[in-house]
Amino acid sequence: MTGGGCPCGYGLPYDECCGRLHDGRATASTAEQLMRSRFSAFAVGDTAYLRKTWLKPPSPLDLDADQRWTRLEILGTTGGGPFHAEGTVEFRAHYVAGGVKDSMHENSAFTRVGGQWVYVRPVA
Repeated sequence: MTGGGCPCGYGLPYDECCGRLHDGRATASTAEQLMRSRFSAFAVGDTAYLRKTWLKPPSPLDLDADQRWTRLEILGTTGGGPFHAEGTVEFRAHYVAGGVKDSMHENSAFTRVGGQWVYVRPVA
């Protein structure tokens, strides 16, 4: 993916936004930035990036080829800034599967490992 807006909805072209994180030119400075880049990785099918940014990735990590991620809404954050060690990001991710529009809602926990943000798990 080279042209067009980034799937994360931040408003920049993919290559200048999440594409830089996916290909290793940059790392996420906040938990929200990591959440956005992970959504984009789901949208473009980048399982290597998802594994790299998941504290304990599932095995196998299979993405549903019939599911197309269409839009991300960030609903709130706690911590997760450049000087924090942990944080949460609440979001709603919209998708289309089998021709039906739907969404998932999650409040996700993030932590730093070796200075890099990683996804931990959903929190209540």
